[in-house]
Amino acid sequence: MSKKLFDNSSFSSKKQTGSIEFQVSHLTNRVLKLTDHLKLHNKDYSSQRGLWKILGKRKRLLSYLSQTNLINYENLINKLSIRKLKNR
Repeated sequence: MSKKLFDNSSFSSKKQTGSIEFQVSHLTNRVLKLTDHLKLHNKDYSSQRGLWKILGKRKRLLSYLSQTNLINYENLINKLSIRKLKNR
């Protein structure tokens, strides 16, 4: 794989698997895996649809996190090295 998958060890306890930060981190790992898969199988449209759904869910979670806790949002964005949300 071209990009390194992120370690969820900081969110590994059972209490925090439902936290927004863990969910975004887990979805980011799934996005990276699907992106690598689609580089090899570029006509796999069902995987493309799954990727779009994952990206939409991650976007909604990041939007919620940015509205509720801006400091955690910025830390998570920097840790995962993903782009910030566009302002409308």
